[in-house]
Amino acid sequence: AGAMAAQGGGDSDSVGGGAGRALPPHSPSGAVLQTVEMHTGGEPLRIIPRLEAAERAAAAGLSLLSLRREVAARHDHVRRALMHEPRGHAGMYGAVVVRGGAAAEGAHLAALFLHCAGYSAMCGHAVMALGRFALDYGLVAAPTRPETAVRLRCPCGPVTAFVPWDGRRSGNPVRFHSVPAFAAATDLAIDVPGHGKVVVDIGYGGTFYAFLSAEQLGLDVHSSKTRDLVSAASAVTEAVKKQFKLHHPESEDLAFLYGTILTDGKDAFSEEPTANICVFADEQVDRSPTGSGVTARIALQYHKGLIQLEQSRTFQSSTTGSLFTGKAEAKFGNYNAVIVEVSGEAFYTGTATFTVEEEDPLKHGFFFK
Repeated sequence: AGAMAAQGGGDSDSVGGGAGRALPPHSPSGAVLQTVEMHTGGEPLRIIPRLEAAERAAAAGLSLLSLRREVAARHDHVRRALMHEPRGHAGMYGAVVVRGGAAAEGAHLAALFLHCAGYSAMCGHAVMALGRFALDYGLVAAPTRPETAVRLRCPCGPVTAFVPWDGRRSGNPVRFHSVPAFAAATDLAIDVPGHGKVVVDIGYGGTFYAFLSAEQLGLDVHSSKTRDLVSAASAVTEAVKKQFKLHHPESEDLAFLYGTILTDGKDAFSEEPTANICVFADEQVDRSPTGSGVTARIALQYHKGLIQLEQSRTFQSSTTGSLFTGKAEAKFGNYNAVIVEVSGEAFYTGTATFTVEEEDPLKHGFFFK
C-alpha cells in the first residue's frame, strides 16, 4: 500500500518506444490516480488510498470537517475526474483515505466521502468496504482473528468496523457501529409540489434523511419505474429543505438534508425484510440498502417503539435486492439517541490507474442528467 502515491507526475513510466510503457501518454504535471475498486451491496466505492494534498493538510492540523471543506474548495477536480464521466458515472461513489495528522487522530484511518454532487458526512456502505481495505492493505498493524476492530474517523464522527480476518485476508460480513443516531422529526406534514401533502419522518444516521412510504406518492418501491421514484423522492427532498430547519447538536456543518428514502411502509418489526430506495445528493440512486439510511431508519423505529434494543432487522435495496441488517445496540446519552450496528457484504472488483492529458477539454469529467 505504501507505493500507492496518488499524485506523481514524473517520467518513471515513460520507457522509450511505446511497447514498454506502463502508462498511456499523460501530462507530466498531471496526477496519476491509483484506486482500489469495491462495492457493498452493489453500491460502488472507488477508494483513493492516498491523496498527497489531503495528507499535507491533515498533517498541518486540519480536522476532518475542515479538511472536507479544504478539499472541496481546492482539490475538487480530483472528485470530478473520478466520479463523473468518462471515468465515473451518475451512480459513482468514492472515498479518500487519510492517514495520520489531526484528521485520523486515534484511528486507523480517516475518510472523506465523494459522490457526483459533492462530499458526504457519513457513508455506511463505504465504511464496510474500507474496513476490509484497511486490513488487506496493511493499515491495521496487527489484525486479530477471527475479527478485527477497525477504527475510522468520518466527517460526522468516529465509527468502528468489525471485520472478519483469517490471518491472510479479510472477509464478510462486515459490521459497524454508528455515531449516535436519532429521530429529528416524526410525522411532519410537508407540502410537495405535484404530490400534495405527505407525512415524513426525518432521521439522522451520520447524515439526515427524510423517510416516507412510496405509497404516499402513489408509487411502489418494487414495481414503479426507478425514474418515477427518483423524481418523486427528489421533490420531497426539495420540499423538506424549504419547509423544515435541521439542527445537529454538534456541528451546523452536519445540519443538511442528504436525501429521501422511500420505503415499502413496513416499519413495524418483522422477520421479513423491508425494502427501500435511497435517492441522495443530486438525484443519485444508492444501489445498496444504504448504511447511514439503515442507521437513521432504525433510530426512527426505536424512537417510535417499533423495535427494541438488540432486535435485528433486515433491509433490502429495491434496486439490486442486496441486504443489510441493522439493530439498535445501545442507548446514547440523555436524549433518545442510539448506537446502531449495521452489517453487510463488501467485495473487491479490481484496481485502476487513472491518468489525465492536459489538453483534454473534458479532463476533469462531465456530468449531466
